[in-house]
Amino acid sequence: NLMTEPCDLSAVDARRLIGDGILSPVELFDSCQARIEAVNPTVNAVVAERFEVGRKEAEGAADAVANGEELPPLHGLPIGVKDANAVGGLRATYGSLIYKDNVPTEDEGLVTAVRTAGAIVAGKTNTPEFTAGANTTNDVYGTTCNPFDTVLTCGGSSGGTAVALATGMLPLAMGSDIGGSVRIPATFCGIVGHRPTPGLVPYDRRAMAMTPLDLQGPLARTVGDAALLLSAMAMPGGRDPMAFPRVPADFRNLEPVDLSSLRIAVSPDLGCAPVAKNIRCVFDTRMSGLSNHVALLEERDPNFGPILDVFWILRGMYFAAAHKHHYEEHYDDLGANVRSNYEAAMKMTMADVGWACQEQMRICKSFDDLFEDYDVLICPGVGVPPFPHTDGFPKEIDGAPMENYVQWVGLTSSLSVTGHPVTAIPCGLEPSGTPFGIQVVGPKFGDRFTLSVALVLEELFAGHPDTARPVADIGGLKS
Repeated sequence: NLMTEPCDLSAVDARRLIGDGILSPVELFDSCQARIEAVNPTVNAVVAERFEVGRKEAEGAADAVANGEELPPLHGLPIGVKDANAVGGLRATYGSLIYKDNVPTEDEGLVTAVRTAGAIVAGKTNTPEFTAGANTTNDVYGTTCNPFDTVLTCGGSSGGTAVALATGMLPLAMGSDIGGSVRIPATFCGIVGHRPTPGLVPYDRRAMAMTPLDLQGPLARTVGDAALLLSAMAMPGGRDPMAFPRVPADFRNLEPVDLSSLRIAVSPDLGCAPVAKNIRCVFDTRMSGLSNHVALLEERDPNFGPILDVFWILRGMYFAAAHKHHYEEHYDDLGANVRSNYEAAMKMTMADVGWACQEQMRICKSFDDLFEDYDVLICPGVGVPPFPHTDGFPKEIDGAPMENYVQWVGLTSSLSVTGHPVTAIPCGLEPSGTPFGIQVVGPKFGDRFTLSVALVLEELFAGHPDTARPVADIGGLKS
């Protein structure tokens, strides 16, 4: 599968070639547009296109190179913006019929940040309604398919983002993550996604002022690309009460970590999440292969206890804040996921909320203790292989029924509760032929370190066909 198109270059390589005057931003933009036009009709990842304006911006970017101007970090790189974010002049539906005709007049803070860093918005990427659910489908734009098998789900809620990256439509794209919305589609599509420490990436459009759950993160094909995008997204600014009060961190030059010095805890299910036997087997095999390369690798479950119930209640608080007016004023246009989650939230009591907050404090303290003994914790990215996208969510895992539409994503949602940085990276295929991936969980505020560990693991995995990043067959997807 020879990569010859500019759109297949890593973002880091493309940016270097642009800076050296070897690759024109116009050539890169045209290559991305051509790939979108060839493959998107089959997978439905990019929904609102911004080709005309984007190409003009690419011409401006080419002029800047020719004139010897100082070039910002993402100069000339096309980017996808999730359809849960606002780009001025471009339709923003949030995946909901309520907003099917909504066109914001200006960019939101994050979009301003990446455009200031030189990125060119090529279009919006598909999401489920209000990012609720880990299967990317909505009544405005329809379903986004997994590029490895179009009958299957690509995950969600940043599904359009992950598929656009996996198929070479764009070198960079943004996602959001409440219960796994960056990490699940990254895992199902064989790419990289980073869930930052809450507050690292300012986000002033949350419904709740202070919550570790709702945040924005980068997705890309490689760890280096994700780190490059994170540098631009982590620009302090806006009116986010949680934003770190500091100079932006530059994640572009990650320190090389000595793989042989690492102490790694591994957990197939975090002691709390439903995980199918076939995923456990693959995880076990891949981790035993890793054990020869590191200082220490041992199985250790965090003491998460009832963390999935804690997540459901904290999520309920978020839905109560975000969706009251949607539920009360636009009930008929609201999908089942948002309705059911809002209704469940309305049945929760202040006693439930108090209990969840107290448990969360216990869990956070206990999880921090784990990082005194280990450098990182590794677990699988998702507890099941991709399922048919017509299913919505798996109703059971190995015979155990799922109580609600988020229980099956326990491997990712539990980690959202603690606020630790997590990098999801691909690790070959699982037996049925779809991508398998792991989550590398780092110490609190350790985004740089977590990405550095993910980088050395990515290098190690790349050296073996069983663990290298899987690449979708683009030829088979062209309409």
